[in-house]
Amino acid sequence: MKRILFIGGGKMMQAISGGLLARGVEAASLAAVEPEAAAAHALQQLRIEVFPAGVEAAPRLNEFGTMVLAVKPQVLRAALMPFAGHLAGQLVISIAAGVRTADLARWLDGAAANTQPTQIVRAMPNTPALIQAGITGLFAGTGVSQTSRDKAESMLAAVGKTTWFNEESMLDAVTAVSGSGPAYVFYFIEALEAAALEMGFTPEAARQFALETFRGAALLAATSADAPATLRANVTSRKGTTEAAIAEFDRAALKSHFIGGVRAAAARAVQLGDELSAGPAC
Repeated sequence: MKRILFIGGGKMMQAISGGLLARGVEAASLAAVEPEAAAAHALQQLRIEVFPAGVEAAPRLNEFGTMVLAVKPQVLRAALMPFAGHLAGQLVISIAAGVRTADLARWLDGAAANTQPTQIVRAMPNTPALIQAGITGLFAGTGVSQTSRDKAESMLAAVGKTTWFNEESMLDAVTAVSGSGPAYVFYFIEALEAAALEMGFTPEAARQFALETFRGAALLAATSADAPATLRANVTSRKGTTEAAIAEFDRAALKSHFIGGVRAAAARAVQLGDELSAGPAC
């Protein structure tokens, strides 16, 4: 079986490779392009081969059946330059937010071709993948075979749940909801911790109560047959303490502002795709 080449060896790549290794994939079947010394060292400790630059990996491209694009969107085009025009049927899985399959195909083709050179799948995992508790949205570009879809799904399933979408534009919504979503949760954990501190909790107790409240509530919601709105109502006694808090949230239009924030994230994902699409092929 051909190997997997990651372009980028940062946290998300380390999460995915860790999930694959935990599932019994051999380290020798994985490799990464990673110029940063600390990240490269971490991968080498796992016996994963590391190339310091793409130009060193490109001559050995025929060893790899899958490329995973795991660098920031703004540097992705430059990272792909050594490979442009040299792919030969590899499955390409991109986890770069906003970058569309048409642009990936254009960059990977190089200036000499106008057709999609290989099979491209876009994926949007999130940071709980670091503990194999993520969720990933997937979209398959034109001509992606069922075998390649299965391969992409199996890889991302190593770090959590997966869901396919039929429209590429939905990946921008996935980016806003689940890709950025952990930051929203951390934001509210911060707020609950700050409230606990104001009310006299020690820092240690404030952190513990905030974390365990979110952990327990999320687990309850995940295992209950009731909708979150029902679970919230079950805790909200008439004229009780929870009702007072919810009323204050509603006066501040907290839910509306929160939805507006998620929409802003989705709009930024679209804008990012437009910005990156404007440049020439590699």
